[in-house]
Amino acid sequence: MKTFIYMVRHGESPKTEGNERTRGLTDKGKSDAFQITELLKGEGIEVFVSSPYQRAILTIQELAQCSGQEVIIIEDLKERIFLNEDNRMPDDELFPLLDKSFSDPNFALTGGESNAVCQNRSITVLKELLKIYRGRKVALGTHGAVMALMMGYYDKQYDLNFLLHTSKPDVYRMEFNDQELVEVKRLWNFRDSLRGKGIGTFFKERPPL
Repeated sequence: MKTFIYMVRHGESPKTEGNERTRGLTDKGKSDAFQITELLKGEGIEVFVSSPYQRAILTIQELAQCSGQEVIIIEDLKERIFLNEDNRMPDDELFPLLDKSFSDPNFALTGGESNAVCQNRSITVLKELLKIYRGRKVALGTHGAVMALMMGYYDKQYDLNFLLHTSKPDVYRMEFNDQELVEVKRLWNFRDSLRGKGIGTFFKERPPL
């Protein structure tokens, strides 16, 4: 029986507002969340789950409301904890950490978690969702690193290079036959996330998490 998981990476979030759990969306992030709603409202999605972080919730909240549903918050879908759970790590420190983490899945800074630990907790949730909502369509509000780790569990092509070429927001539809991944399709047109930027700029910049 086919089950569909829609991985929805959150929209642009202000880097200096609040902590990791509370920072929301920029004006562009809010506009892109509306585009996410327009993109997915015809998909017939029945269930909406999210990371507990506000930027992930807000990216799918309107879509859930249009479907007459609430967003179910699941703690273990939170972003990978790089250093601690409250503070955002600067990009110039984050990218070397990502390189090392994807080379060594068990590497972690003091106070943080490894890729292996993050993948294990998030995949445990995903497998349970596939069991509970078998045959249904589920939207999952998520983050860049944890999304890549969940997808990479099923197919190793979803690695660091994949993560660095995702956009914010982004949408991937994963089709499962029971617990087996059958197909992945990107639904978000990355050009929608380039308003105000040239395409060359997009590929020169590594997207922040």
